[in-house]
Amino acid sequence: MTQKQKTHRIAVAALLAAVAAVLQFVEFSIPIMPAFVKLDISDLPELLAAFSLGPVYGIVVTFLKNLLFSVLHGTSSAYVGELFNFVMGSVFSFSAGYIYARNKSRKGALIGAVVGAALMAVLSVPFNYLLVYPAYVVCYGLPLDAIIGMYQAILPSSDSLIKCLTIFNMPFTFFKGMLDVVLCFLIYKPLSPLLHK
Repeated sequence: MTQKQKTHRIAVAALLAAVAAVLQFVEFSIPIMPAFVKLDISDLPELLAAFSLGPVYGIVVTFLKNLLFSVLHGTSSAYVGELFNFVMGSVFSFSAGYIYARNKSRKGALIGAVVGAALMAVLSVPFNYLLVYPAYVVCYGLPLDAIIGMYQAILPSSDSLIKCLTIFNMPFTFFKGMLDVVLCFLIYKPLSPLLHK
């Protein structure tokens, strides 16, 4: 790789990280989830980086995104939310980029992205159960029963945290990943000259 290529990759990664950090501020509540669970598309630039620059760049963009977001926004959760976002985004983008790097075709990209979204969704359950939600209970002083109650308001049978995470958060995380995949496939080709210059 030439110095010019290296410089271009670093510049593209920095640009994508900045875009991802901005997108992290643009989040929405959706009716089928408790209000504190938000939908955003900030993993999209990471996916673009993983496909165009390589899987490691997906992780780099994820890290820089969360670093920028923490600096601009601050944190009220002892950086647990940012850590969770980093781990999930890294799993998603690295898996997608790794599989695509071994089968550089539209089909390879789609398989990689779906596998990445599925892994992210499955891993979100233990990560949320063991770290994120216990940390939120401490940081926000919100009892776990109150959190579960927000889920029960939507589905009364979700009477434990593991049920809530499996029934709600896991499908939501997969949907969120697949939304990024659809958007990536729509904009990748128009952006290709910039990403690969």
